[in-house]
Amino acid sequence: MVLEPQKLKQLFEEYGVWPSKSKGQNFLIDQVVLEKIVQAAGLQPDNNVLEIGPGFGILTEELIKRAQKVLGIELDKRLVYFLKQKFKHEKKLEILQTDILKIKNSELYDKLTKGQGSYKLVANLPYNITGAVLRKFLVYEPKPEAIILLLQKEVAQRIIAQPGKMSLLALSVQFYGQPQIIDYVSQESFYPKPKVESAILKITVKNIYNLEVLMEKKFWQLAKIGFSSPRKQLQNNLSAGLSIAKESLKNSLKLAGLRPDCRAQDLNLDQWISLTKNLMT
Repeated sequence: MVLEPQKLKQLFEEYGVWPSKSKGQNFLIDQVVLEKIVQAAGLQPDNNVLEIGPGFGILTEELIKRAQKVLGIELDKRLVYFLKQKFKHEKKLEILQTDILKIKNSELYDKLTKGQGSYKLVANLPYNITGAVLRKFLVYEPKPEAIILLLQKEVAQRIIAQPGKMSLLALSVQFYGQPQIIDYVSQESFYPKPKVESAILKITVKNIYNLEVLMEKKFWQLAKIGFSSPRKQLQNNLSAGLSIAKESLKNSLKLAGLRPDCRAQDLNLDQWISLTKNLMT
């Protein structure tokens, strides 16, 4: 069960832990939202779960009930102490004090699964590390089979964007998986109350585009150049960034089925890949 604000305040005082506004740390106090996060994870008795930033273990409690094993990664040593006391008799849980961005995925995977099977990532992340965490677990192996995050509403909406509103972030996430917003979460669901609304985002991680190494490298080079000045036409960005004549680029755009005046945000993933192939031939 979630903790009431008054109980949280008592724990803050007792353990000397205070939420950091600069890091976007907010504690969930809404039981309905908690249940939606757990439901989105679709946990089975044989599932392994990596939880980032368990805090006072509210979400952790629910994960333990449903999963085979839970590995909680917590940076704050005071919270680690609290968690180890709270769950000292819980054999399905391991708490590790470390920076999630500094530990290798392979080390986490071995601790969680002993090198076998799959795992899911579930977290109520500090908003300032959302991008870094997504990159870490979408790009580098071993990847989770699913990622369920409570994150800033605006970021979630950017991630699921469609052509016309695409961004490098949307392209990056959609290249590696299928994102969907499960539900939106109001500021009232947290203590302290954040300035922004949140969302529950689920990413089903899939290797949809198995590009050769050289092709994938070129793909990301084009994407980064293309989004470097989003308001400019794509042909202008690529012409300047790749030192290619505009006429040649217009032909490549045409072969990819794109208008000469299109912008980076207008392209879907398949069109980016088609354009990449045309520019490599």
